[in-house]
Amino acid sequence: MPDSRTIIAHQFDDPVQQHESSMLGMWVFLATEIMFFGGLFAGYTVYRVVHPAAFEAASHHLNLVLGALNTGVLLTSSLTMALAVRSAQTGKQRNTVAFLITTMLLGAAFLSIKGLEYYQKYTDHLVPGTSFSFPGPHSHGAEMFFYLYFAMTGLHAIHMIAGIGVVGVIAIQAAQGRFTPAYYTPLEVTGLYWHFVDIIWIFLFPLLYLIGSRV
Repeated sequence: MPDSRTIIAHQFDDPVQQHESSMLGMWVFLATEIMFFGGLFAGYTVYRVVHPAAFEAASHHLNLVLGALNTGVLLTSSLTMALAVRSAQTGKQRNTVAFLITTMLLGAAFLSIKGLEYYQKYTDHLVPGTSFSFPGPHSHGAEMFFYLYFAMTGLHAIHMIAGIGVVGVIAIQAAQGRFTPAYYTPLEVTGLYWHFVDIIWIFLFPLLYLIGSRV
């Protein structure tokens, strides 16, 4: 197992300073991501106020079952990521790798389900553009809803793809025995990013899928 004293970067005085700096850097990065998504959430809020009936009608064309399934998948992936960090803290290398791989598989499952939803929207002519078709009097407002739907879920999916890639790298490092109870900062930082991506979806799901009654 690697000695934690050999993995302290030269700009840090000790492991504590390195850990605190890494965590601060990730929190600052996540703050910028919150502002990034915040612009989309603000735009969504404005247009939902302007087109309330259209947004409700358009929301009912989303697949609630698939959306709920994806929510469960992401919540489970947050659990497996947390278990991976805990395994590293307790020196259980094989468990760490197994939980990281499971997290990646759950992330891939989320993207597959989202891809199926996108395909359904394509076949139903609900992708904004020249082929967009929405029945009823709320076509313009519904198209704006789907613009926001694809922008917000698409951006989230890009973050998920990046997260899967990073988790893959961390899993390889874990398999090589890089992380010990004395040093697991890269894994912990990656966990923060993964939880952030999951939390964004927790906001997207009710905003997009749970507008008004479906009865």
